[in-house]
Amino acid sequence: PTAADLLAPLRGKARVRVVGLMGVSNHDNLGGVFRNAAAFGADAVLLDASSCDPLYRKAIRVSVGAVLTVPWTVLKPGEDMVSLLAADGLEVLSLSPSGAQALSALDPPDRAGMLFGTEGPGLPGSVLARTRTLSIPMARGFDSLNLATTSGIVLHKLSTSV
Repeated sequence: PTAADLLAPLRGKARVRVVGLMGVSNHDNLGGVFRNAAAFGADAVLLDASSCDPLYRKAIRVSVGAVLTVPWTVLKPGEDMVSLLAADGLEVLSLSPSGAQALSALDPPDRAGMLFGTEGPGLPGSVLARTRTLSIPMARGFDSLNLATTSGIVLHKLSTSV
């Protein structure tokens, strides 16, 4: 489905959780995010055009089949994930080690779109500038977590705090 078709049935729901992946190139991480999305009840996953294929066998295996059950779509090149999520009334949250607010201090919105970038570079600065940025503070000398681990922590916070 198109992103608009995937998001349309969610418009009337009071509580919505959509995962957005940008530039994810590792099938293990992609599968892990889908597994977390299924485990914590995410409504959908959006992937940008540069992310890897969720139907690649390794992604399916790591997801324990969640890529076959969680609704998802790949955006067309040039489609703006932030605008798509915001147009559907979702508060767009971006995860970054440099996020302005600690995840633990977040009062989760009822309708949330959570953006995750690839390991290393993370989300583009242009995306971070247009969204509410969150971080997961860590022990001194360590700056970030694996993408799948981060998504699990975030999805757990948003699923248990509502």
